[in-house]
Amino acid sequence: MAAPEIRCVLGAHPVVGEGPTWAPEESALYWIDIYNPTLNRFDPATGATREWRMPAPIGSFALTKKGRAVVALKTGTHLLDFATGALKLLANPEPNLAENRLNDGKVSPDGRFFVGSMHDAKPRKPLGSLYRLDPDGKCHKAIDGGIHVSNGLAWSPDGRTMYHSDSTTAAVSAWSYDAKTGAIANRRDFVKTTDQQGRPDGAATDMDGCYWSAGVSAGNLNRFRPDGTLDRSIAMPCAAPTMPCFAGPELKTVYVTSLRDGVSADKLARQPLTGSIFALEVDVPGVPIPRFDDTKL
Repeated sequence: MAAPEIRCVLGAHPVVGEGPTWAPEESALYWIDIYNPTLNRFDPATGATREWRMPAPIGSFALTKKGRAVVALKTGTHLLDFATGALKLLANPEPNLAENRLNDGKVSPDGRFFVGSMHDAKPRKPLGSLYRLDPDGKCHKAIDGGIHVSNGLAWSPDGRTMYHSDSTTAAVSAWSYDAKTGAIANRRDFVKTTDQQGRPDGAATDMDGCYWSAGVSAGNLNRFRPDGTLDRSIAMPCAAPTMPCFAGPELKTVYVTSLRDGVSADKLARQPLTGSIFALEVDVPGVPIPRFDDTKL
């Protein structure tokens, strides 16, 4: 298969660009910059951008059914009113873990928001957990500790498998998912990435059931088949891609965010577009990401 053409669509040069999320009703891409804490909107048709500044590092977010956003800040999960910028606290799951912050998050097929935490200091310690925010605003622990950097959330096309990674250990796990209750069970090893593939950061799935993972430490975008074998590894024009998402009218455009924070001067000199947002076209559409069900909040 020929290598796809990769376009730089937004040379934002964020500290840590993450969490690209497509809003089909708006034909717009939302994304975050974690440590220059902003939630951002990009209109690919016009190039127009807008930002909402956050009061603390933002690890992830979810668009909601009522046109708001759930933002996962260091201080917990909050509802964001786009019109006013006002924040409403929903849950702060780790008030006593000062060195932790919330990180990667994504909406499940049934409208719940899963978000993991991480130890935000080095060396990384396995102090992170995975949480589930339900439509009633209550927060439940899905994985109790043992995670260094929670990442890689995505669901299979039928919604019955949840994927989750720990970037530090380079391990991706698969879990059975119950859409009626939001419960996960039957953890199994899915992928252990190699140095050449890169540590697994953010992820997305396509309608063939393949798992697309940003190999943040190797500059790759990796596609794994449902059995865990590597289908392809796409070299990105940046040192540290962070997350893919499927977008466009047919969900066949893949946007990929990247980071500059901690990238060496030598790598930045070789790949000056590091920190930008990129796009490439693929043949298989992605699995749509639902909106968080905030109709009761």
